[in-house]
Amino acid sequence: MRHDKLERELNLLMLLTENHNYTVPDICERIGISRRNLYYYLDFFRDAGFIVENNKPFYRIRKDSPFFKRIDAVIHFSEDEALTIRNILACVDDKGIQVQRIRQKLDRLYDFHILNDETLREQQAYNVSVLYEAIKQERCVLLKNYSSPHSNTQTNRLVEPFLFMNGNREVRCYEMASKMNKTFKLARIEEVEMMDVTWSHKSRHKQVFTDIFMFSDEQLLPVKLRLGRLSCSLLREEYPRSERYITQEDDHHWLVDMNVCSYTGIGRFVLGLYDDIEVLGGSGLKDYLSEKINQIYHQQQSL
Repeated sequence: MRHDKLERELNLLMLLTENHNYTVPDICERIGISRRNLYYYLDFFRDAGFIVENNKPFYRIRKDSPFFKRIDAVIHFSEDEALTIRNILACVDDKGIQVQRIRQKLDRLYDFHILNDETLREQQAYNVSVLYEAIKQERCVLLKNYSSPHSNTQTNRLVEPFLFMNGNREVRCYEMASKMNKTFKLARIEEVEMMDVTWSHKSRHKQVFTDIFMFSDEQLLPVKLRLGRLSCSLLREEYPRSERYITQEDDHHWLVDMNVCSYTGIGRFVLGLYDDIEVLGGSGLKDYLSEKINQIYHQQQSL
Protein backbone atom coordinates (compact mmCIF):
# COMPACT_ATOMS: atom_id res chain seq x y z
CA MET A 1 0.00 0.00 0.00
CA ARG A 2 1.01 3.61 -0.56
CA HIS A 3 1.36 4.40 3.16
CA ASP A 4 3.85 1.51 3.49
CA LYS A 5 5.94 3.00 0.67
CA LEU A 6 5.73 6.45 2.26
CA GLU A 7 6.87 5.02 5.59
CA ARG A 8 9.88 3.46 3.84
CA GLU A 9 10.73 6.79 2.17
CA LEU A 10 10.51 8.64 5.48
CA ASN A 11 12.63 6.03 7.25
CA LEU A 12 15.25 6.35 4.51
CA LEU A 13 15.18 10.14 4.80
CA MET A 14 15.69 9.94 8.56
CA LEU A 15 18.49 7.39 8.21
CA LEU A 16 20.40 9.58 5.73
CA THR A 17 20.24 12.59 8.06
CA GLU A 18 21.53 10.72 11.10
CA ASN A 19 24.96 11.41 12.54
CA HIS A 20 26.41 8.23 11.02
CA ASN A 21 28.16 7.14 7.83
CA TYR A 22 26.24 4.49 5.89
CA THR A 23 27.36 2.64 2.77
CA VAL A 24 24.93 1.48 0.09
CA PRO A 25 24.78 -2.10 1.50
CA ASP A 26 24.22 -0.67 5.01
CA ILE A 27 21.31 1.47 3.83
CA CYS A 28 19.69 -1.30 1.78
CA GLU A 29 19.87 -3.74 4.69
CA ARG A 30 18.47 -1.29 7.25
CA ILE A 31 15.59 -0.08 5.07
CA GLY A 32 14.92 -3.39 3.30
CA ILE A 33 15.27 -2.20 -0.30
CA SER A 34 17.34 -3.13 -3.34
CA ARG A 35 20.30 -1.09 -4.60
CA ARG A 36 18.27 -0.10 -7.67
CA ASN A 37 15.38 1.19 -5.53
CA LEU A 38 17.82 3.08 -3.30
CA TYR A 39 19.21 5.01 -6.26
CA TYR A 40 15.66 5.76 -7.42
CA TYR A 41 14.87 7.16 -3.97
CA LEU A 42 18.07 9.24 -3.96
CA ASP A 43 17.15 10.74 -7.32
CA PHE A 44 13.66 11.47 -5.99
CA PHE A 45 15.13 13.25 -2.96
CA ARG A 46 17.36 15.33 -5.24
CA ASP A 47 14.37 16.30 -7.40
CA ALA A 48 12.47 17.26 -4.23
CA GLY A 49 15.20 19.73 -3.25
CA PHE A 50 17.32 17.69 -0.86
CA ILE A 51 21.09 17.82 -1.26
CA VAL A 52 22.33 14.22 -1.43
CA GLU A 53 26.02 14.02 -0.62
CA ASN A 54 28.28 11.11 -1.57
CA ASN A 55 31.63 11.01 0.22
CA LYS A 56 32.84 7.67 -1.07
CA PRO A 57 31.59 5.19 -0.01
CA PHE A 58 29.07 6.91 2.27
CA TYR A 59 25.75 8.61 1.48
CA ARG A 60 24.14 11.40 3.51
CA ILE A 61 21.57 14.13 3.06
CA ARG A 62 23.06 17.49 3.90
CA LYS A 63 21.42 19.41 6.70
CA ASP A 64 21.63 22.65 4.72
CA SER A 65 19.14 21.28 2.17
CA PRO A 66 16.41 23.85 1.38
CA PHE A 67 13.68 21.77 3.07
CA PHE A 68 15.65 21.49 6.31
CA LYS A 69 16.43 25.19 6.25
CA ARG A 70 12.71 25.96 6.22
CA ILE A 71 12.01 23.92 9.34
CA ASP A 72 15.35 24.46 11.07
CA ALA A 73 14.45 27.86 12.45
CA VAL A 74 11.22 26.43 13.87
CA ILE A 75 12.27 23.23 15.62
CA HIS A 76 16.08 23.02 15.77
CA PHE A 77 18.69 24.58 17.97
CA SER A 78 21.46 26.44 16.22
CA GLU A 79 24.77 24.58 15.98
CA ASP A 80 26.34 26.52 18.83
CA GLU A 81 23.24 26.03 21.02
CA ALA A 82 23.35 22.28 20.40
CA LEU A 83 27.05 22.15 21.22
CA THR A 84 26.41 24.03 24.46
CA ILE A 85 23.67 21.61 25.50
CA ARG A 86 25.87 18.63 24.58
CA ASN A 87 28.73 19.96 26.69
CA ILE A 88 26.40 20.54 29.64
CA LEU A 89 25.06 16.99 29.38
CA ALA A 90 28.61 15.66 29.22
CA CYS A 91 29.17 17.14 32.70
CA VAL A 92 26.00 15.63 34.15
CA ASP A 93 26.67 12.47 36.14
CA ASP A 94 23.25 11.06 35.43
CA LYS A 95 22.57 7.70 33.82
CA GLY A 96 18.80 8.25 33.85
CA ILE A 97 16.81 7.27 30.80
CA GLN A 98 15.74 10.86 30.02
CA VAL A 99 19.31 12.18 29.96
CA GLN A 100 20.37 9.28 27.75
CA ARG A 101 17.51 9.95 25.34
CA ILE A 102 18.41 13.63 25.07
CA ARG A 103 22.03 12.73 24.34
CA GLN A 104 20.95 10.22 21.70
CA LYS A 105 18.66 12.73 20.02
CA LEU A 106 21.38 15.37 19.91
CA ASP A 107 23.85 12.86 18.47
CA ARG A 108 21.40 11.96 15.71
CA LEU A 109 20.51 15.53 14.79
CA TYR A 110 23.97 17.09 15.06
CA ASP A 111 27.38 15.80 14.05
CA PHE A 112 29.58 15.55 17.15
CA HIS A 113 31.95 12.92 15.80
CA ILE A 114 34.62 15.53 15.28
CA LEU A 115 34.50 16.30 19.02
CA ASN A 116 35.39 12.79 20.24
CA ASP A 117 38.96 13.79 21.11
CA GLU A 118 38.66 15.30 24.59
CA THR A 119 41.80 17.43 24.20
CA LEU A 120 40.44 19.12 21.09
CA ARG A 121 36.74 19.13 21.95
CA GLU A 122 36.25 22.73 23.06
CA GLN A 123 38.36 24.35 20.34
CA GLN A 124 36.98 22.23 17.51
CA ALA A 125 33.44 22.77 18.78
CA TYR A 126 34.08 26.49 18.60
CA ASN A 127 35.59 26.19 15.11
CA VAL A 128 32.60 24.23 13.83
CA SER A 129 30.24 26.79 15.31
CA VAL A 130 32.05 29.74 13.72
CA LEU A 131 32.19 28.05 10.31
CA TYR A 132 28.52 27.13 10.56
CA GLU A 133 27.55 30.75 11.26
CA ALA A 134 29.89 32.04 8.54
CA ILE A 135 28.22 29.82 5.95
CA LYS A 136 24.75 30.91 7.05
CA GLN A 137 25.72 34.61 7.01
CA GLU A 138 27.92 34.29 3.88
CA ARG A 139 30.93 35.79 5.63
CA CYS A 140 34.67 35.22 5.31
CA VAL A 141 36.76 33.53 7.98
CA LEU A 142 40.43 33.33 8.83
CA LEU A 143 41.73 29.81 9.34
CA LYS A 144 44.54 30.43 11.80
CA ASN A 145 47.72 28.35 11.67
CA TYR A 146 46.36 25.81 9.20
CA SER A 147 48.80 22.89 9.15
CA SER A 148 49.72 21.67 5.67
CA PRO A 149 51.50 18.29 5.55
CA HIS A 150 52.62 18.88 1.95
CA SER A 151 54.59 22.06 2.61
CA ASN A 152 55.20 21.27 6.29
CA THR A 153 54.05 24.78 7.23
CA GLN A 154 51.44 26.51 9.37
CA THR A 155 49.83 29.52 7.71
CA ASN A 156 46.73 31.69 8.03
CA ARG A 157 44.19 31.22 5.25
CA LEU A 158 41.55 33.84 4.41
CA VAL A 159 38.64 31.94 2.87
CA GLU A 160 34.95 31.94 2.06
CA PRO A 161 33.55 28.69 3.60
CA PHE A 162 30.46 27.36 1.85
CA LEU A 163 30.10 23.61 2.40
CA PHE A 164 30.73 21.07 5.18
CA MET A 165 31.93 17.68 3.92
CA ASN A 166 32.80 14.21 5.18
CA GLY A 167 30.65 14.29 8.29
CA ASN A 168 31.69 17.86 9.16
CA ARG A 169 35.33 16.80 9.34
CA GLU A 170 36.18 18.93 6.28
CA VAL A 171 35.02 22.28 4.97
CA ARG A 172 34.96 23.40 1.35
CA CYS A 173 36.19 26.97 0.88
CA TYR A 174 37.18 29.50 -1.74
CA GLU A 175 40.66 30.81 -0.89
CA MET A 176 41.21 34.40 -1.99
CA ALA A 177 45.02 34.28 -2.14
CA SER A 178 45.21 31.31 -4.51
CA LYS A 179 41.85 32.04 -6.21
CA MET A 180 41.02 28.35 -5.87
CA ASN A 181 38.40 26.16 -4.21
CA LYS A 182 40.03 23.96 -1.58
CA THR A 183 38.96 21.40 1.00
CA PHE A 184 40.35 22.03 4.50
CA LYS A 185 40.44 19.45 7.29
CA LEU A 186 39.05 20.83 10.55
CA ALA A 187 41.55 18.84 12.60
CA ARG A 188 44.37 20.90 11.06
CA ILE A 189 42.84 24.29 11.93
CA GLU A 190 44.08 25.84 15.16
CA GLU A 191 41.34 28.49 15.34
CA VAL A 192 38.64 30.00 13.11
CA GLU A 193 38.03 33.75 13.27
CA MET A 194 34.91 35.30 11.77
CA MET A 195 35.72 38.34 9.62
CA ASP A 196 33.55 41.41 9.13
CA VAL A 197 33.65 40.79 5.39
CA THR A 198 30.92 39.20 3.26
CA TRP A 199 31.53 36.86 0.34
CA SER A 200 32.60 38.52 -2.89
CA HIS A 201 33.39 35.41 -4.94
CA LYS A 202 30.20 33.38 -4.56
CA SER A 203 29.97 32.76 -8.30
CA ARG A 204 33.36 31.00 -8.12
CA HIS A 205 32.33 28.55 -5.41
CA LYS A 206 32.50 25.04 -6.82
CA GLN A 207 31.28 21.91 -5.13
CA VAL A 208 32.77 18.50 -5.80
CA PHE A 209 30.70 16.31 -8.15
CA THR A 210 30.66 12.51 -8.19
CA ASP A 211 29.75 10.61 -11.37
CA ILE A 212 28.08 7.20 -11.70
CA PHE A 213 31.52 5.53 -11.73
CA MET A 214 32.33 7.10 -8.33
CA PHE A 215 35.01 9.49 -9.64
CA SER A 216 34.91 13.02 -8.21
CA ASP A 217 35.99 16.43 -9.50
CA GLU A 218 34.93 20.07 -9.65
CA GLN A 219 34.32 19.88 -13.40
CA LEU A 220 31.92 17.78 -15.44
CA LEU A 221 32.81 16.30 -18.83
CA PRO A 222 29.96 15.61 -21.29
CA VAL A 223 29.87 12.25 -23.09
CA LYS A 224 27.36 10.60 -25.44
CA LEU A 225 27.32 6.90 -26.35
CA ARG A 226 25.26 4.50 -28.45
CA LEU A 227 24.96 1.15 -26.67
CA GLY A 228 23.96 -2.29 -27.86
CA ARG A 229 21.75 -4.57 -25.81
CA LEU A 230 24.65 -6.20 -23.91
CA SER A 231 26.44 -2.99 -22.93
CA CYS A 232 23.16 -1.29 -21.99
CA SER A 233 22.16 -4.18 -19.72
CA LEU A 234 25.58 -4.24 -18.04
CA LEU A 235 25.57 -0.47 -17.52
CA ARG A 236 22.17 -0.64 -15.83
CA GLU A 237 23.16 -3.57 -13.65
CA GLU A 238 26.59 -2.33 -12.59
CA TYR A 239 25.72 1.37 -12.32
CA PRO A 240 21.99 1.79 -11.44
CA ARG A 241 22.32 5.57 -11.34
CA SER A 242 22.85 5.50 -15.12
CA GLU A 243 19.16 4.70 -15.69
CA ARG A 244 18.11 8.36 -15.79
CA TYR A 245 20.57 9.07 -18.62
CA ILE A 246 19.51 6.20 -20.90
CA THR A 247 16.94 6.53 -23.71
CA GLN A 248 16.00 3.86 -26.22
CA GLU A 249 16.84 4.70 -29.84
CA ASP A 250 15.40 1.61 -31.56
CA ASP A 251 14.86 -2.09 -30.88
CA HIS A 252 18.60 -2.76 -30.65
CA HIS A 253 20.26 0.47 -29.51
CA TRP A 254 20.17 2.84 -26.55
CA LEU A 255 21.64 6.33 -26.17
CA VAL A 256 23.49 7.53 -23.07
CA ASP A 257 23.91 11.29 -22.66
CA MET A 258 25.53 12.28 -19.36
CA ASN A 259 28.42 14.04 -17.61
CA VAL A 260 31.39 12.35 -15.97
CA CYS A 261 34.11 13.66 -13.68
CA SER A 262 36.88 11.57 -15.23
CA TYR A 263 37.35 9.61 -18.43
CA THR A 264 38.87 6.76 -16.42
CA GLY A 265 35.62 5.08 -15.34
CA ILE A 266 33.72 5.51 -18.60
CA GLY A 267 36.88 4.63 -20.53
CA ARG A 268 37.26 1.28 -18.78
CA PHE A 269 33.61 0.49 -19.46
CA VAL A 270 33.87 1.34 -23.17
CA LEU A 271 37.15 -0.54 -23.69
CA GLY A 272 35.70 -3.63 -22.04
CA LEU A 273 32.77 -3.63 -24.49
CA TYR A 274 34.32 -1.82 -27.44
CA ASP A 275 32.48 -3.90 -30.08
CA ASP A 276 29.06 -3.04 -28.59
CA ILE A 277 29.56 0.71 -27.98
CA GLU A 278 29.88 3.71 -30.29
CA VAL A 279 31.19 7.04 -28.94
CA LEU A 280 28.97 9.80 -30.37
CA GLY A 281 30.10 12.77 -28.30
CA GLY A 282 32.96 13.84 -26.12
CA SER A 283 36.18 14.60 -28.01
CA GLY A 284 38.13 14.26 -24.79
CA LEU A 285 36.82 10.73 -24.33
CA LYS A 286 37.80 9.81 -27.89
CA ASP A 287 41.33 11.13 -27.28
CA TYR A 288 41.51 9.22 -23.98
CA LEU A 289 40.44 5.96 -25.66
CA SER A 290 42.91 6.44 -28.54
CA GLU A 291 45.75 6.98 -26.07
CA LYS A 292 44.81 3.89 -24.07
CA ILE A 293 44.56 1.75 -27.21
CA ASN A 294 48.01 2.95 -28.31
CA GLN A 295 49.43 2.11 -24.89
CA ILE A 296 47.96 -1.40 -25.06
CA TYR A 297 49.35 -1.89 -28.58
CA HIS A 298 52.88 -0.82 -27.61
CA GLN A 299 52.79 -2.96 -24.48
CA GLN A 300 51.87 -6.01 -26.55
CA GLN A 301 54.58 -5.22 -29.09
CA SER A 302 57.22 -5.14 -26.37
CA LEU A 303 56.35 -8.61 -25.08
